[in-house]
Amino acid sequence: MFKHILFATDGSPASEHAAALAVGLSRTHGARLTALYVVDPYPYLGVGEANPLGFQAYMSAAMQHAARAHEHVAELVEAGSPIELQTRVAEDVGAATGIVATAKELGCDLIVVGSHGRTGIRRLMLGSVATRVASESAVPVLVAR
Repeated sequence: MFKHILFATDGSPASEHAAALAVGLSRTHGARLTALYVVDPYPYLGVGEANPLGFQAYMSAAMQHAARAHEHVAELVEAGSPIELQTRVAEDVGAATGIVATAKELGCDLIVVGSHGRTGIRRLMLGSVATRVASESAVPVLVAR
């Protein structure tokens, strides 16, 4: 049924369960799996020239975090029957926008994301990447808790 699954990870515990689901679905359907980590835009909002060392440190930390998140997915893939795994990093874009755009660019037919399960005022204030992905995506979205 599915040929190419996009798994969006932020390396959080909420993503761990979603990673297992994405890998399992890829095995079940014989689908390719792409693990995507989105690096949020650099949050520097100061006036004047930006400090290039601050940006470099931010990007270095983000890439290390992405590598750890991708390693976790690769370990899950290696633990069972082989599936095709690709890893990608999207930079300088909001998480939901990056996930939906990457799914469209790669021709994915399912997006798997984890949810932190926020409710009430925390969800209102912090928003939900999973909710935005589900509302903006043209392909099905599986939200794992």
